[in-house]
Amino acid sequence: MPEMLSNTYYNNTVLEWLTAMGIVLGVVLIARVVYRIFKTVFRKLTASTNTRLDDILVDMVEEPLVAMIVIAGIWLATQGLTLPDGLSTLIGHVMQFGIFMMVAWLLSRLIDSLFEEYLVPLTKSSENTLDDQLLPFLRKGLKMIIWCMAIIVGLNNAGYDVAALIAGLGIGGLALAMAAKDTVANIFGGFTILTDKPFSINDRVQVDGYDGTVTEIGIRSTRIKTLAGRIVTIPNSKFADSAVENVSWEPARKVTLELGLTYDTPPEDMEKGLQILQEIANEDEGVNEGSIIFFSGFGDFSMNITFIYYINKSSNIAATQNRVNLAVLKRFNAAGLEFAFPTQTLYNINATPKAQ
Repeated sequence: MPEMLSNTYYNNTVLEWLTAMGIVLGVVLIARVVYRIFKTVFRKLTASTNTRLDDILVDMVEEPLVAMIVIAGIWLATQGLTLPDGLSTLIGHVMQFGIFMMVAWLLSRLIDSLFEEYLVPLTKSSENTLDDQLLPFLRKGLKMIIWCMAIIVGLNNAGYDVAALIAGLGIGGLALAMAAKDTVANIFGGFTILTDKPFSINDRVQVDGYDGTVTEIGIRSTRIKTLAGRIVTIPNSKFADSAVENVSWEPARKVTLELGLTYDTPPEDMEKGLQILQEIANEDEGVNEGSIIFFSGFGDFSMNITFIYYINKSSNIAATQNRVNLAVLKRFNAAGLEFAFPTQTLYNINATPKAQ
């Protein structure tokens, strides 16, 4: 047995390989124990306090901390092995870079939780919609800064010349700009939405064939919940290039109702119909003043009346339209006014054949 452990494979004895594997397994077990302690002991302690901040810290720290312990254990296991210089250096650089990535992950999780716990409720309780639009930009911007800083510092500590790397990227800058032109257009579109404010969160808009309520305005895209209840993600560049109709800004909802009466309706009854429609518009509390009612023409099957009215924004649009339609039906029937439907009259003319 001792002889087998002393056999050498890839510049290390079997005992040294087994020791390295044992260190890795041991560190994984320690990481699981630490994770279990956070789940049971620390969470119970934070649950007994009156503040939510310690609960957030414990919840966000546990997973990145466990990952850091595993990375540190792998690096420790490699220190007892004889590895080629290039491989040993590469492993060290990867481990250092991994630690910085875990720190960025931890900070990113903390920002998400703090925003969700403290800032999002504040923006929802305020009447101003500007903070609802700025919050996603600020949230994603901070996370982007953290990850960029972590990558730059991590590469620098791993032994790479970040300044030379960034300068080298300038060689392919034109190609990168061409490849990222859509992303840049979407980002500028996001700033256009923020500055011009064609709509805000919770506004109903119509754009590019979609009709729905704005739920989120991001750096690259905007999410709209359609009338069917589906979430549609639209690139921000669409809002800069397309016409956007903000339905929420309409002063009142315009409704156009076309009515057709039969051709045997006398002029007096036609005038009576116009008067009934005016009375309906005046009596309904959901309808604004300024309704337009007129005898609009002679159609193929009917004499037409056009009834244009406007529903208050504060009123229930569907309920108001339903009341008006029912009132029209009831009062026209009571007045004996008959609605027309498509008809055709065929005339059969018998021609006497000529004598031969």
